[in-house]
Amino acid sequence: MMEEASLTGETQHGDYDVVIAGGGLVGASLAAALAPSGKKILVIESHPPDSARQPSYDERTVALTHTARVIFQAMGVWEDIRSMGAEPILDIHISDRGRSGQTHLSCKHVGTRALGYVVPTRVLGSILWDRLKPAGNIDIACPGRVVESEPYRDHCQVKYESGEHLQTVDCRLMIIADGGRSSLLKQHHLEPRTFEYPQSAVLCIVSVDRPHHGRAYERFTDEGPLALLPHCPLNGNHRYAVVWTTRNENLEARLALEDRPFIRLLQSSFGDRAGNFTHPSPRKSYSLKRSTLCRPDLDRTIVIGNAAHTVHPVAGQGFNLGLRDAAELSEIIFNTPAGQVGTPSMIDLYYDSRARDTKMVSGFTHSLVSIFTSKRLFLPTARNLALQAIEHFPPAKRFLLRRTLGMHGRQSGLALGIPLGE
Repeated sequence: MMEEASLTGETQHGDYDVVIAGGGLVGASLAAALAPSGKKILVIESHPPDSARQPSYDERTVALTHTARVIFQAMGVWEDIRSMGAEPILDIHISDRGRSGQTHLSCKHVGTRALGYVVPTRVLGSILWDRLKPAGNIDIACPGRVVESEPYRDHCQVKYESGEHLQTVDCRLMIIADGGRSSLLKQHHLEPRTFEYPQSAVLCIVSVDRPHHGRAYERFTDEGPLALLPHCPLNGNHRYAVVWTTRNENLEARLALEDRPFIRLLQSSFGDRAGNFTHPSPRKSYSLKRSTLCRPDLDRTIVIGNAAHTVHPVAGQGFNLGLRDAAELSEIIFNTPAGQVGTPSMIDLYYDSRARDTKMVSGFTHSLVSIFTSKRLFLPTARNLALQAIEHFPPAKRFLLRRTLGMHGRQSGLALGIPLGE
């Protein structure tokens, strides 16, 4: 194993094929996928996965799609994820509050074991980082912070702080994966096109008085979608992870509610189809936005994950889209001779391969939110009819599921279950 700043507090010396700025979910997934590549990798991350200050690995959950499961299985980490409490989503019930339209989507409609899996982000982060530590070709600078990256035609120079040290290294390719508030994008004067939704997401976990049997719910309300995701049981209690879209003007009051009035309001908004809710965990929230970064004109640099695109959490597409970024990029890097990593042709290949998926997911999630929150008079009736039509038209169900599960269009080898190098 090369020298580890995360363990010794020292910095690394020497040059790298790839430097990954950001060791959150997407950056760590990319690094873990590249472990068998033989390429020399440096991961720079401000906070270790077990730190309370690590925003990617807090108490939230992430809904992994079937395609995400296949990617992680091809990387050799899925069994660890599954054994640590990945709760399967077998079917999804979709409804529009106050109206009769509803539809039911099942894994049977697309022939998969499950539609997805609910996994705590801290569990996922721990497993990914455990994969990095024994990899002889990966160095970790954590805590570490990229101070400056300077791209040139034949290399990228990266300056980063680790402890009290300032280190300068050269690499063939710089990967910016430091999230939706990327400091490196600002440094290079890159501004994503951003649409701020007038909403935030309230997150918590609630107990329920009956088994969920692997069923998730997406209920559209006047404020936006309210999602219940089946969570692994705790101390015999059945649980759901809640993602509750809330208008910003109502956010402060909703977060300030004590447990009992919060549960009453949640029950009133959702109904009793999933059972009676109790024991909400402490609530957290984050603002919602849609952002897309135009292809940056930077030598030796690629932007992935939330730094490149963010989407509304409806249909649980955010991390799954970033994971497909990492899967595609890892395959391209693996198959590129070391001397050609970071060349313009390699960078173009990556962006061209990801453009369609990114555009479709961003447009799809934005359209869903717009349609189900619009106050135009004709839309409630149209939504109601659309949900009823989907319920009675299996091809529409398959189309919708293949879109949301990441099974449409061109697939990377990892997304098809093929390990790198096979």
